[in-house]
Amino acid sequence: MNIKKIKISIFFIMVAVLASAQVRPFRFAQITDIHLKANDPKPTDDLLRTIAQINATDGLDFVLVTGDIADEGDRETLLEVKRNLDLLRYKYYIILGNHETTWSDSGCTAFGDIFGSERFDFMHNGILFLGFNTGPFMRMAFGHVVPQDIEWLKSNMDKYGKEQPVILVTHYPILEGDVDNWYDLTDAVRPYNIRMFIGGHYHVNNNFRYDGIPGIIMRSNLRDNDGKSGYGIYEVTEDSIKVFTRRIGEPEQQWAAFSLTEQYFDHNGKAEKYPDFSVNEEYTNVKEKWNVQGGAGIYCSAAYDDGHVFVGDDMGRLSAYGVKNGKLLWSFNSGKRIIGDPAAADGVVVFGSADCNIYGLDSKTGKELWRIKADKAVLGAVTIKDGIAYIGASDNRFRAIDIKTGNVVWNYDGVKGYVVARPLIAGDKIIFGAWDNTLYALNLSDGTEKWKWQSGKSGMHYSPASVWPVTSHGKVFIADPERALTAIDLNTGKTIWRTFASKVRESVGLSDDGERLYAKTMNDSVVCYSTASETPKEIWASNVGFGYEHAPSMPQEKGGVVFGGTKDGLIYALEGTTGKVIWKHKIGNSLVNTVLPLSSKQVIATSSDGKIVLLNTK
Repeated sequence: MNIKKIKISIFFIMVAVLASAQVRPFRFAQITDIHLKANDPKPTDDLLRTIAQINATDGLDFVLVTGDIADEGDRETLLEVKRNLDLLRYKYYIILGNHETTWSDSGCTAFGDIFGSERFDFMHNGILFLGFNTGPFMRMAFGHVVPQDIEWLKSNMDKYGKEQPVILVTHYPILEGDVDNWYDLTDAVRPYNIRMFIGGHYHVNNNFRYDGIPGIIMRSNLRDNDGKSGYGIYEVTEDSIKVFTRRIGEPEQQWAAFSLTEQYFDHNGKAEKYPDFSVNEEYTNVKEKWNVQGGAGIYCSAAYDDGHVFVGDDMGRLSAYGVKNGKLLWSFNSGKRIIGDPAAADGVVVFGSADCNIYGLDSKTGKELWRIKADKAVLGAVTIKDGIAYIGASDNRFRAIDIKTGNVVWNYDGVKGYVVARPLIAGDKIIFGAWDNTLYALNLSDGTEKWKWQSGKSGMHYSPASVWPVTSHGKVFIADPERALTAIDLNTGKTIWRTFASKVRESVGLSDDGERLYAKTMNDSVVCYSTASETPKEIWASNVGFGYEHAPSMPQEKGGVVFGGTKDGLIYALEGTTGKVIWKHKIGNSLVNTVLPLSSKQVIATSSDGKIVLLNTK
């Protein structure tokens, strides 16, 4: 170690010692992974037992609640959790887990409405606590910390200086395989005096290191194999933090301890590992014509019309970019996050927002032309045909809207769950899935119900809700979370065939000529099936090499080339007739939403880390 590094190390040790001298002793509790759900009294009973025991415990200062509080993230269950947590005699601070962010009928906005915020920050006895989201938002993918939350963290810590002891509170552990941009987060917080991360998710006690920073994962509040629910206790002294688990009816048991003065990591170092981008050196014919960092997470695909690219983001902004250079042309703020894909036609761009509105904007200027108020969040993607926009919401309604006037042409109110995916227009029908186990087919002209399809599985998690259906040869094709590629009769809604052979999850696409069905499997491959066959008939299978994959990003063909994206930033292009890999390109390490091909040589992609990218190929 050179003299400079020795001096830096001594400095940070002295800083840590001085900072710890300002810490005054206190104790707090942690409750995590509660998983309340309807029709199951056990998680509620476990929580109430925990609350009773915490209330009977003297000497606590507050309680941290670290996510997965509701199994399906719905408003009613969140309200029930709050009613129970409000029984605590101690103040509590709460963040979301992946069950709140993946299956939320409000686009996760109900959490902030009910609990006051999706983040928290407070100072207690000399330690700064910062709690924030680790996603993923409304998509099956790895966890992700959005750009605006990283900036929020740095801004809060800058207020107090780099010597201030900090505890960061998340749901996910900040590890590769859990959070896709772990390195962005650890690099961002490394210059500060981070003493530990506190989280949950794994349901069992774990003591990790996140690029050297201590990370505690606490057991679930749910009863364990011995039938005992439990929670965590932390004891902070002037120079240490001790970690305990307490099961109901038993004394607390210490299982970890950390110093408040020891230097656990190099404040001037870097992450121990970064994603591998060497694939971009292998396929040099792919170039990023432009790459825009929007500054907020993006969970929807782009729309294109007349030289404009339209993208909604996690902060509720619908923005237009010039396709030639990626220049921002205008931005419209809806107020709450945009989850569903926008659509544009005839000078109008239409989108829904978690602020409970459907908007029609002038696509050239961003001026609001009209809005329609829904009773709940609007998370559905938009399909436009012949001047009519079709979109589902979380208020059990699916609407057809005249894009010029904003008048509702018809309104179907028979949906039992909320809608997020893009509807399919197939002849005289419009077809979409909802988070109620159901695929709906309605009359395109008046919204009357034609048929409904269900897989036979109970529970919302088996819903064909994230897949974009496609149609050919009188069949509708889907893949649902049960991992079955399925063909359904377009006219009757009856199952024609259903296969589990390829282990496909929620990702399908169609060739330009309608003869081939593409599907992304959950491990490395894209498969191609015949759309004409009355039984499952595989044409080809291509090992693309993207590893484990469960993100609902649809393969899209343009000009004979099949484009697709993955949960960790990879975009690929395949030859439609053979499956041969043409190229691969990695734009980041986060979820790539369904890509938008402009031609066989150009494709637009958005990703959860806030990127909007136009790729060109030779």
